[in-house]
Amino acid sequence: MKKAITWLLDPPIFGPPAILWIRLLAGGVFFWEGLLKFAYPNQGVGRFTKLGFPLPGLTAHFVAVTEIMGGLLLLAGLLTRVTALYFIAEMIVAILSTKISLYLGTSPLPLPPAPPKTGMWAVLHEIRSDYAQLLSSIFLLLVGPGLWSVDRLRKKR
Repeated sequence: MKKAITWLLDPPIFGPPAILWIRLLAGGVFFWEGLLKFAYPNQGVGRFTKLGFPLPGLTAHFVAVTEIMGGLLLLAGLLTRVTALYFIAEMIVAILSTKISLYLGTSPLPLPPAPPKTGMWAVLHEIRSDYAQLLSSIFLLLVGPGLWSVDRLRKKR
């Protein structure tokens, strides 16, 4: 258990500077998606209500706040692995809660505006953002924050 905690909290601080671009991608998307959940009810409480989440108001606001805070943490490169692990779990829940019903044609959410509307091709089209966010988070979990990060500055002290 101690090894796992050390692995999460003491990531490598080396690697190509290009890791910063993946952090900017993932952190930026999570940050603005969190803001959108507050700005547009159909993206926050309304969406969580349609999907049948318990306590949709509380759940939507919790997810929004964690996306905003986690997005900022990824942008800064602080607690990168912990944040990435949380986002991996979140994206798995998002995919399972929205894409299975789309595949089956039973989604409570609006169907895609253009064909395909249901089935595997609709899922593959609609999952593109979730897929990119999931894989970016897995990458950051595995490689850490990179050279240009607050985690690196923290470790140097």
